[in-house]
Amino acid sequence: MIKQAIIPLAGLGTRLLPLTSVFPKELLPINGKPGIEYILDECIDAGVKEIIFIISKKKEMIRKYFNNDNFYKSIIKKKKDPRIIKEYKKILFYKKKIKYVYQNKPLGTGDAVLKTKKLIKNNYFLMLLPDDLIMKKNCSKDMVKIHKKYKASVMASMKVKKNNVDRWGIYSINKNYDKSNFKISDVIEKPNAEDAPSNNAVIGRYILPKKIFNYLKNQKKGKGNEIHITDAIRRMILDKNLFIGHKFKGNYLDCGSMNGYINSGIEISKI
Repeated sequence: MIKQAIIPLAGLGTRLLPLTSVFPKELLPINGKPGIEYILDECIDAGVKEIIFIISKKKEMIRKYFNNDNFYKSIIKKKKDPRIIKEYKKILFYKKKIKYVYQNKPLGTGDAVLKTKKLIKNNYFLMLLPDDLIMKKNCSKDMVKIHKKYKASVMASMKVKKNNVDRWGIYSINKNYDKSNFKISDVIEKPNAEDAPSNNAVIGRYILPKKIFNYLKNQKKGKGNEIHITDAIRRMILDKNLFIGHKFKGNYLDCGSMNGYINSGIEISKI
């Protein structure tokens, strides 16, 4: 069973400027609810017991959001507002499950994952990227089922436009297990359109093995002079470790750009 999840939150959110000049993008409301809470709810519904936030000193507001007990207690003492009491109980519920590690230099997702090494207890863990929301269907829960069946690593997948492949990690497919799951033979981080092996893209849900830390320790910098988790995964695949691509069900929403953020609020309001 997958009991731990990690969520990289140290990024600066430059695509959402000027909003993120003072406010972490993960706390921006999407249809009246901070974006990070959708991710937390997905984790908890998938059976995760402990969630590790990777933040930076510049993102301390996230930690304060989940640890602002005195503020809530003083307001509740004065007002006894049922809505505020309900919100505070929800925050306390999340708070008990969250731990924090720091990535103060933006060196990429691979470096962020490596920061969690000492906290990961079991052989596999879940990683979710907060810019990617998947609504109506719990992608993480479905991936846990696939992991149990094949005892392997799993990554979420969807087809993207060929002229957009340079935004994603792109898979080569070895064989199909069924209509929703396939064996990955290779993955390339942000290839040019002419070099992309397909238009099957990695989406921000991963079940990763603990031994990936051994690869990340000596992973060289890649695109953008950053350490990419995709590059470490590629080395693991070449070393015959099984990774499965999962074509998830549900509605994908990209919250990392301004247009995507605005659209996400509209789409979630319709659900």
